[in-house]
Formats: sequence, structure tokens, C-alpha cells
Amino acid sequence: MRILISADMEGATGVTWPDDVLPGASQWERCRSLFTSDVNAAVLGFYDGGADEVIVNEAHWTMRNLLLEQLDERAQLLTGRHKALSMVEGVQHGDVDGIAFVGYHAGAGMEGVLAHTYLANQITGVWLNDVPASEGLLNAHVVAEFGVPVVLVTGDDVACEDALGYAPEALKVAVKDHVSRYAAVCRTPARTAADIRAAAKEAASLAVRHEPVRGGPFTVAVEFDAEHLAMAATVVPGVDRIGERKVAYTSESMYEGIRAFKAVTTIASAAVEEQYG
Repeated sequence: MRILISADMEGATGVTWPDDVLPGASQWERCRSLFTSDVNAAVLGFYDGGADEVIVNEAHWTMRNLLLEQLDERAQLLTGRHKALSMVEGVQHGDVDGIAFVGYHAGAGMEGVLAHTYLANQITGVWLNDVPASEGLLNAHVVAEFGVPVVLVTGDDVACEDALGYAPEALKVAVKDHVSRYAAVCRTPARTAADIRAAAKEAASLAVRHEPVRGGPFTVAVEFDAEHLAMAATVVPGVDRIGERKVAYTSESMYEGIRAFKAVTTIASAAVEEQYG
């Protein structure tokens, strides 16, 4: 049994505001340990449940946040940026039996602690075939095309509720309860580690590959907070403006769709100026 963990940071234990997750910020170093604790608990739980191999794919910001020296020595860590499938890199090789979304969060325009979709502020909404889309929803469609089930989701309570829509059978662990975008009622690391480990052990039984799901075509719409970002995004072939601040494109598969999404967000991010966005 080979498990892939896609590890994001905004949904980690104790994380509630930007300084907790921005590399070099005042609280980031402290929260790296909390983030690593959540991931390590999942690793331990999957091995408890009979996994033969666990690989962790860093999925937050610079993708260099987890502390390798604190991970269970049986695990492997894929760290760094510029990966073909970004947050779910590794799922495409045909040898993953189940994937866990650890530290996930709600999507842009939704309630939830540090809710966003790929870009922290510039995107105000994302829709997949007219359904509001979080990173979890987008990634779930990608991994389904490779026959890999989502077996575990951790994050705040809103992220867990969101996961009911894209991974109803997956185990969910809320490590904090949303109060506002920058506030939450947080459980202690000892408690969340125990909860995640127990859930991962149970989730291991769900790690059974299925037939690839071909659900396309997929239409992705992205709404920005400024019209010039929509204009910038249209340099990507197939991306058209459908409103003053909104663009859309259609892909036959989510493999293509998520790669196009990464192109759109990368170009839009590069078009943001320090002042006036």
C-alpha cells in the first residue's frame, strides 16, 4: 500500500493568520513544527493501518516548510516547487493507492480560516462546472483521473465540511473551528496529533485504487479582484474573459485543467503591483 500525503499549511493545527504561514514571518518558524506534527501524525497513522510506503508532497507556498528531521524515518518528503501536478505531484505515476489532504482549507470567497484558492488575495472565486471550487475539490478531480481515492482530509471545520462534497467517504479531522478568516478555536497539538493518527489508521482501509474517472469536459471560471488580472490571464491559450474581472476556460481532463489553472494563477500573480494591486 502506497500513500501520498498532499500537505498544505493554512489548515494546520494552530494556524490562524498570515504570519503563521508566510516564510520568514514572525510566527512561521513556530508553526512549521505544528504543521509537521499534523503531517507526521498522518504518516504514523497510515503505517499503523498497514501502509508499506508513505510519501509526503509539500503543497504550501514555497513548498519548503515541513521539517524533514521531525518526520517518521520511514516516510519520504517531496519538497520544492515547479512540479507538473503541483499539490498532488506523484499521483500520476500509477503506484499510489490513496491520497490524504492534510492541512487543507476552504476556497476563495468562502468562509474559513485563511480561505483562498491558490492565490492568497487576488482571486475572489473559482468555479468548476459552476460549482464553487476549493483546492480540495480541484485536486480531488485530478486524482480521480488516476484512480486514486481521497481517504483523509484535515483542516478547520469548514474545510472538513467542504470535503463532504468531493470526498464523502474520506475520514475528516477538524483541528480547529472557524471563527473568522483570521481566528479559530484551536485544539492542542497533542490532541490533534492523536486524532489525525487514529483517523489515518482507519483511512488506510480505504486506500484501494479504482478505475480512472473521466468526468470531463471541465469548465473552470476564475474571478479576480481587479480587471487587469483578468486581462493578463487571457494570454493563456483558450482562456477568455466572461466578465470585467472574470475568465473561463474548458479542458477535456482535469490533468489539463489544473495545469492551465496553474498557468492562469502564475500569470495573474506576476501582474500584481506592490501598490494598487
